[in-house]
Amino acid sequence: VFFRCNGDHHGVAVVGSMPGESPAIELNHVAFEVATLDEVFIAREHLKKHKVKIDFEGRRRAGAQIAVEFRDPDGHRLEIYWGLDQIGGDGYVRPPEEWVWAHSLEEAVDKPVKGQDTTLHNPALYEQLPPEERERRRAHSIATQRVKLGGEH
Repeated sequence: VFFRCNGDHHGVAVVGSMPGESPAIELNHVAFEVATLDEVFIAREHLKKHKVKIDFEGRRRAGAQIAVEFRDPDGHRLEIYWGLDQIGGDGYVRPPEEWVWAHSLEEAVDKPVKGQDTTLHNPALYEQLPPEERERRRAHSIATQRVKLGGEH
């Protein structure tokens, strides 16, 4: 269930109905919004430089934000994101058929959702990878998300 108190698609998400019992009974994660998509790419590079394991990068379902997710040294889940859908006064919410999964920041740039401008101010941030490496990373992300979310993506 997504709750909102302003124009953001959601400010609080209550997660339930996952298969099996949750290994944690506390806060799932805290997310920090940044002003530009470039900042998400810069955050990813900072995390990689400091050998921080990235749990997810790209775009998931509702909200359509592009994010990088990781854990702090104490194991708390953190997310740095940009581009969260905004809900106007008419209450329109992007329907599920417009959700576009992306399993890397580059894939999110290459496959924007309707109305989302994924042009980078600094194109050098876009990681140029051979197709086989992109596919390897995508397959790893899909497998990880299946375990986490229990379904096809």
